[in-house]
Amino acid sequence: MCLTTVPVKMLHALHSEMTKLYILRLCSWMRVTTKEVSKHETWVTLSTLERNKSPYAISCLPLEFREITISAMDRIELMIFNLRNETAKSYDITRQLQEIHESVRLAFLNSFRDFAGYLGTFGAELAQSRSNKENNHVQNGYMNGTDRESSASMDGDLHKKLLVVLSNIGYCKAELSDQLYNKYRHIWSPIRDNDERSADMRDLVTSFSGLEDKVLDQYTFAKSNVIRNAAHNYLLDSGIHWGAAPVVKGIRDATLDLLHILVAVHAEVYSGARPLLEKTMKILVEGLVDIFLSLFYENKAKDLRTLDANGFCQLMLELEYFETVLNTYFSTEAQQALKSLQESLLEKACESGSEDAASDDKQVPSVSPDDLLALAQQHGSDLLQGEL
Repeated sequence: MCLTTVPVKMLHALHSEMTKLYILRLCSWMRVTTKEVSKHETWVTLSTLERNKSPYAISCLPLEFREITISAMDRIELMIFNLRNETAKSYDITRQLQEIHESVRLAFLNSFRDFAGYLGTFGAELAQSRSNKENNHVQNGYMNGTDRESSASMDGDLHKKLLVVLSNIGYCKAELSDQLYNKYRHIWSPIRDNDERSADMRDLVTSFSGLEDKVLDQYTFAKSNVIRNAAHNYLLDSGIHWGAAPVVKGIRDATLDLLHILVAVHAEVYSGARPLLEKTMKILVEGLVDIFLSLFYENKAKDLRTLDANGFCQLMLELEYFETVLNTYFSTEAQQALKSLQESLLEKACESGSEDAASDDKQVPSVSPDDLLALAQQHGSDLLQGEL
């Protein structure tokens, strides 16, 4: 063996170890820097052009994360390329390269997991802020007009921020993770390995999907509270005594006020996180019907103790109106809940009619369920199309 080959091999070994050390430091820098930038969220959404026509109205945070990842991974890619070309010619570095590949792969995946966690923290903090505000209102026990306006403004701001978090998560899950994984996977997997890719992407998507569901629950829960207040006004505070309701003439303003809330949410989600629009609206529409059922059972012995034929027909007309307008987002569960509500209203109307007949000295016969349904259907035929 030539004596000069020993120091040459030692230099190559030293070079590969120094390269490995520097790559590991870059991996660490990528995760640390991601943590630092994730402490600051502007809540300002980017234009369609700035986000490359993505349907997710993201803030600048995912793009900052993208730039950090690209900056680190591009340098790592170049260093591994040089290490292969300069050292592998005279020195077997297979083991060292395998270690480096796996370290880079794990750092890349963990960086995405870290970022998902930071986005989740924003969602949790917003939910906690909302909870604290509600507790303060409960403790104070009273809000004047100014307080209500301030509260509504704060709620609107909170909802928009939750939607930004939701958009950022959706963008990372549906676009960024796949884009960057495909761009850099050759670093740790020179040989095409679809099984490894599938496992890695499944892991990333699972991380973001669980978080997406959690934040979507927070968003829809916040919206459901607004819907519940409007539904309460629609059913109980609209100026109608359901046991002596006026003749049905069409859809009431209270119905449109309630529908406008759902229309506003539709517009908000369409512009902010369009791929989640159908899922969001189905949750809220099902929630609306459940709220109607809940309010009915809570008040069937109080404000809804009696329900005459006019009141029954008015409610049936408006429920059919909701069902028609929101038909796209009526899930099977929502349909079943609506049917249950309609049956409960029919039962209450028949019960009220029987009580009225029993208390009437002339013993006027009560209206049968079939007659009530026929009357409601007639109102629907006469009035619904004009309202639509």
